[in-house]
Amino acid sequence: MKTMTVGEFKAHFSEVLEDIKSGIGVAVTYGRKKKVIGYFIPELEKNNEKRKLGLLDGKAEVIFKDDLKITEEEFLGL
Repeated sequence: MKTMTVGEFKAHFSEVLEDIKSGIGVAVTYGRKKKVIGYFIPELEKNNEKRKLGLLDGKAEVIFKDDLKITEEEFLGL
């Protein structure tokens, strides 16, 4: 990840976009102490695989009643 000041970020915005496209993030700093005030990072790819039960895989089962008003995907936040 690159680090640059707000001024550098503004002056080189087109280059920053190219870095983001190639997977390189940028931390933006501000002030004399150059404190990080934000990050400009590539979008994460959404994982469409089904979730496993983790530690309970093979030991437990989740069953939803037929009258449930929410889908399994909505319940699991998928």
